[in-house]
Amino acid sequence: MDIVLIAVMAANRTIGRNGATPWHIPEELGFFKATTMGHPIIMGRRTFDSLSNGALPGRENIVLSRNPDFTPPEVVVVPTLERALVHCAGHPRVFVIGGAQIFREALPLATGIILSVLDLTVDGDTFFPTFDPQIFQETARERHPGRQPFTVITYRRVSP
Repeated sequence: MDIVLIAVMAANRTIGRNGATPWHIPEELGFFKATTMGHPIIMGRRTFDSLSNGALPGRENIVLSRNPDFTPPEVVVVPTLERALVHCAGHPRVFVIGGAQIFREALPLATGIILSVLDLTVDGDTFFPTFDPQIFQETARERHPGRQPFTVITYRRVSP
């Protein structure tokens, strides 16, 4: 199974501030939707809570939470990343969509990373983890011009 981390981050690695994404870029949201559609997505509880409309349609939403009373509609709740990946067995690709703690936990298992990097620095309190360029090598780069330009960089694991 392909385990791919997907995120949008500012040039200084910021991915969040005060439990929310500190920007709204429709073009990047469209890229995220098109890329993840039809695939399971794994996220932490706080990331799920930041979604204004609840579960993202067209994808199986898997939320990590140890709270047995947390049972939102249209969501599979599991206590650990390991259980989430077991649940996804049989799927060719699964996306890990955040937050920072889940990204750090999933990084050693990831086969790829897709980062949308904004052309700006943003103050934040949540950051995408650093990773070794000897382990994850860039395989593609695509510029997305617009009102708020960004570059999608794809990385692939080349070393265990």
